[in-house]
Amino acid sequence: MGFNYAMMTYTMARQGMTDMAEICKIARQAGLDAMDQVSLYHYSAQDVRRIADDHGIRIISYTFQADLNFPEPQARKAGQDQILKGLEAAAILGSPIIMLPISGKPEYTREQSRSHWLAGLKKIMPQVRSTGIKLTVEHFPNARSPFILSDDMEIAIREVPDFYVTFDSGNMLTGGEDPSHAFRRHKDYILHAHFKDWTVVDEGMRGLDGRCYRPALIGEGIVPYENLLRVMKECRYTGYIDIEYENNDYPAAQAVRKAVDYLRDLESRV
Repeated sequence: MGFNYAMMTYTMARQGMTDMAEICKIARQAGLDAMDQVSLYHYSAQDVRRIADDHGIRIISYTFQADLNFPEPQARKAGQDQILKGLEAAAILGSPIIMLPISGKPEYTREQSRSHWLAGLKKIMPQVRSTGIKLTVEHFPNARSPFILSDDMEIAIREVPDFYVTFDSGNMLTGGEDPSHAFRRHKDYILHAHFKDWTVVDEGMRGLDGRCYRPALIGEGIVPYENLLRVMKECRYTGYIDIEYENNDYPAAQAVRKAVDYLRDLESRV
């Protein structure tokens, strides 16, 4: 039995495709039966659920943004309300998890930002828990993000009950960490995964490790996927894996198909 791959709507939307029916069709053509809904675009949650159901697509994650990165507890209230509202949308979508992408702010250190976020999350975790929907946070590539490395996730797991991880194979690599090590370390807390890739360039997005990165198609960059798939198989990972693509060298639909074909072929050899 192979891994479960999912359409990531962000991969399509960043190239201008937000027609949910078309995205679902592309997912099915790539052999995918699940989708990570990254924001709702111009749809209601009810409409997205109906369209996905019509195409036999299960929504396995609802991803959206909120901001708790403030030193004052009262300033976090709007972001906390946004997370709770997102949980309501996730329930309508039928998604078992939500995912928060968390960047940093130039005025705060990574440690300060993490402290703000964890304090804000602790406050609402009883309400999150009552919904039955799990809250996850991804490794994020911005060098000022509070959550890049497995060390960052370890602090959150220890401090916030019911904190879970969306594993991002490419993003912790920008901090100099081996993705396979990060996966093994938190395999019991990883509910979802993103696959992406990078090339190292002279000028580009600067990572925490000091190198510059440019997004690449999965399999055309430096992420060591053969070893990672082997480790995930050993750890008996059964969750879904998003196909994420942040470049324009390929049309998004083609990129998704090529990435899935590459990963399926690689799976057969590990």
